[in-house]
Amino acid sequence: MKSLAFTFLLVTVPCVFGAERTVVAPTWLHRKVADAPEKPTDISTPSCHYKAIFGAGDSETRIVRSVARFGEVIIDPKGQCKDVSYPGEEQIYYVLAGDGSLTYGGQKTSVKKDDFMYLPPQVRHGMANPSNSPLRFVVMGFNIPRGTSIPAPPSKLQIANADDVKLQAVQGHPESTQYRLLLGGKKGTRDKLDCGIVVTSLFVMEFAPDGTNFPHHHDTAEEIYLVLDGHGDMVAGGGDNGVEGLHPSSAGDAYFFRLNSTVGFYNRGKTKAHILAVRSWYPFPNREYQN
Repeated sequence: MKSLAFTFLLVTVPCVFGAERTVVAPTWLHRKVADAPEKPTDISTPSCHYKAIFGAGDSETRIVRSVARFGEVIIDPKGQCKDVSYPGEEQIYYVLAGDGSLTYGGQKTSVKKDDFMYLPPQVRHGMANPSNSPLRFVVMGFNIPRGTSIPAPPSKLQIANADDVKLQAVQGHPESTQYRLLLGGKKGTRDKLDCGIVVTSLFVMEFAPDGTNFPHHHDTAEEIYLVLDGHGDMVAGGGDNGVEGLHPSSAGDAYFFRLNSTVGFYNRGKTKAHILAVRSWYPFPNREYQN
C-alpha cells in the first residue's frame, strides 16, 4: 500500500503544482481587421481579396461552431469575385464601403454602402465592382446542421439598407443603446428581413456617449461584434460574479464570443459608437426545420 500511495503522489503532484497551466479553449477571440491575413478562398481572384477574421482561414477554429466564416472582402476597381454556392451554408453580405453589383441566381442587383443581403443555401451568387473605387464588404457564413430540411430559396434577392431600418430600444437593455434590427429568423416578425435558418439576429447597435448595452451572455448562441466607428471598452470573458474583462477597442476590432462568454460594450467617447453584430444558434434548436 505504501508503494501505491507513493506512486499516486508522484503522478498527481505535477498536476497540482506544475509551473504552467494550459487553457484548453478560449471563451472569446479578438482580431484586428487591418491585421487579418489575406487567405485564398473559393471566391478569390487577382482582384478579389479575402481577409480571414473568424472561421475558415483563421488560425483558431476550435471554438467556432455555427460560424463557417466571417471575413472582409476587398474588390479592386473593375474587379470581381468568383461566383459560389453552398449546399449547407447560408450567408449574409454587409457592404462597408463602395458600390458594387451582386449576382443572385443569374440576376444582377446594384449594391451600396450599408446594404445587407441574405444569400440562402444552394443559390449561386457573386460580387463585382464596376466602379473606380475599392468595394469592401463583410462575408458572414453559417453552417446548417445535417438533417435540416432547407426551405426553398426565394426567387428574388432579399436586400435592404441599414439606414432604412429605424432605431429602437430593445427590452432588457438600457436606452443609451439603440438598435437597428436588420435580419432575423424565418419565424421572426421584428426584423427588416426575416429569413435566417441558423442566423437568429443581425443588427447594428448605436451607443450614446457613456452608453452601454449591459454585459450579458447567451447560452444557446454564438455572437460576433465588429466595431464600425467610435471607441470604448469591449467586455469579453468574465463571469456572473460581476468581474468584467475590459478591452480597449476601436473601429476595426472584431470579437467572437463562445456560448456563455460575457459580452458587452461601454462607449468611452464623446461621440456615438456603432457596432455591427450577428448572432447564430448553437446548438441548433429550431426543430421545425429538422427531418
